[in-house]
Amino acid sequence: MDAEREEKIKIGVLGGTFDPVHLGHLAMADEARQALDLAEVILVPAGQPVGKSARRVTPAGQRIEMLRLAIIGRPYLKISYMEIERPGPSYTVDTLDSLRRRYGGRAEIYFILGWDSLVQLPGWHEPGRIVEMCSLVAVPRPGYPRPGLKALENKVPGLSKKVIFLDKPELDISATMVREKTAGHEAIDGLVPGLVAEYINKHRLYIVENSVV
Repeated sequence: MDAEREEKIKIGVLGGTFDPVHLGHLAMADEARQALDLAEVILVPAGQPVGKSARRVTPAGQRIEMLRLAIIGRPYLKISYMEIERPGPSYTVDTLDSLRRRYGGRAEIYFILGWDSLVQLPGWHEPGRIVEMCSLVAVPRPGYPRPGLKALENKVPGLSKKVIFLDKPELDISATMVREKTAGHEAIDGLVPGLVAEYINKHRLYIVENSVV
């Protein structure tokens, strides 16, 4: 039994639209990896994000290319295409189930999310199964208080025993902020990796062209 436990690897999972990937995403992955001694962190870009229908999401190929540029020099970060390739809406529970089947009993899965997302988890698709399949690594988000576990436990029994709170990083960066600054022709240095900023500028992503009547 002890030998079996020693052979297990600890895998982090960080999902998101990554439209675009920014330094906050990378800091979350780096901090979780170091704090929990994770072998690797898998970045899972959403294919058809649930709840994002109000705006046009950048094509998957471009979001993936930005991720590839962002993780250069970070060999412990991997990209998974499973949600991109899976038809229909992207549900976390399906991704975790696929990863568990891929690794069998060899991996302990740690799902990384912000404090704001942890509060919303009871409204996700099959939250009970999510907490059964992984540990939840909750990372602070500026402007959001640390979630109360009692209230969450009442909604999703078993959740409180599966949460690991981290006290950093605390970077006030969001993809919305990057898109808005780009649309306003403001600099995004310090918000995204340099190569990602170059890609955004080269392909004029997030720029709304003025229509001519």
